[in-house]
Amino acid sequence: MSRTIRIAPSLLSVDFGKLAEELAMIEEGGADWLHVDVMDGVFVPNLTFGAKVIETCRKLTNLPLDCHLMVVDPEKYFDAFVKAGAATITIHVETAPHLHRQVMRIKELGAQAGVTLNPSTSLEMVREVASDIDLLLIMSVNPGFGAQKFIPASVQRITRARAILEEARSSAVLEVDGGIARQTIAACWRAGADTFVAGNAVFSAKDPQAEIRALRALCAEQA
Repeated sequence: MSRTIRIAPSLLSVDFGKLAEELAMIEEGGADWLHVDVMDGVFVPNLTFGAKVIETCRKLTNLPLDCHLMVVDPEKYFDAFVKAGAATITIHVETAPHLHRQVMRIKELGAQAGVTLNPSTSLEMVREVASDIDLLLIMSVNPGFGAQKFIPASVQRITRARAILEEARSSAVLEVDGGIARQTIAACWRAGADTFVAGNAVFSAKDPQAEIRALRALCAEQA
């Protein structure tokens, strides 16, 4: 099966003093999605963006907004975030005891539904909803902060995640988030991922647009 390469720069690494300029730059540079890390300071030790920031980004860019909810009680945010312009809402299995119902609710609201797990959480937690989701996100760092080091065991987790999706005949996107850079992206692509969250790697580069192209090329070379 052919896979589409998607590069999703993370809003976590944007210079908010130049938000409109930076979003325009990555869009012109070929980014596919904008990844929005929503943290509540409870599930993860950081506090980031709410619906107003999503609404602002929706006005500033045509990129699909890929919203990753690192929060407790994620269903409290669904309506406001979809209304604000979220294209995809991804929730953690660790905070979603009614996972199937929550996935279905996201889809009812008109967004794509994603599921993610922390690095130490068993992939078996997503098997029962694999055929229902639009996106499976593999965390390759422990969530909460940007610019963390990639966990090498994530590559094997990507391989196993791809097998779960194929067994379920799921068409879900397989995304990876954490430490994605030139040194790590090709191995993740080979393992079965197709969508890559790259925050620090893109926005700290001298030429972010060239970095997006370089990351995509490293996957294409391995295709």
